[in-house]
Amino acid sequence: MGTTPGSAPEAQLSQLRQLRLAKDAMDRDWAEPLDLDAVAAHAGYSRCHFVRLFRAGYGQTPGQYLSRRRIERAEDLLRTADLSVTEICSLVGFSSLGSFSASFKKHTGLTPSEYRERHVKQNSALVPGCYALLWHGGFKGLGPAAKPDPE
Repeated sequence: MGTTPGSAPEAQLSQLRQLRLAKDAMDRDWAEPLDLDAVAAHAGYSRCHFVRLFRAGYGQTPGQYLSRRRIERAEDLLRTADLSVTEICSLVGFSSLGSFSASFKKHTGLTPSEYRERHVKQNSALVPGCYALLWHGGFKGLGPAAKPDPE
C-alpha cells in the first residue's frame, strides 16, 4: 500500500503539532513534577514513543528540556529576586538542593551562589522575596481553601 504524494510531510507536520502541544503543556506547568505519561497522552503517543519523537524533534529528552527550562527560571530569580537558593530551588520545581545545584552548574558552569554574585550588581535593588513568591504563583498552602474560618 503506497502513500499519496504529500502525505509524509503532512504526517510530519501533524507529529510536530502534537509534540508542540506537549512542549507547550510542559512550558505552562514547568514547576510541577513531570508526569511523562500524561504529557505523552496529551500529545497522543505512548510514553516510549513520545520520548523517542521528542528527542528526534528537539535534540533532548522531555526531562532534559524541562530541567533546562527550570534552570532558566532559576537564573532569572537569582538575578532579580531576594530569595535564598533553597527557596529558588523549590520554586522552580527541584525537590533536592543537591540535584538543583549540580544541574545548575552543569548548564551554566557556575553554582547558583556564584551565578548570583557574578550577575547581581553591587547595591542593585532586588525584588523582595514576598513579591517574587506572589508573582511566581503564590505561597504554597495559602490559597483560598487554606485561610482560617473567621468565626
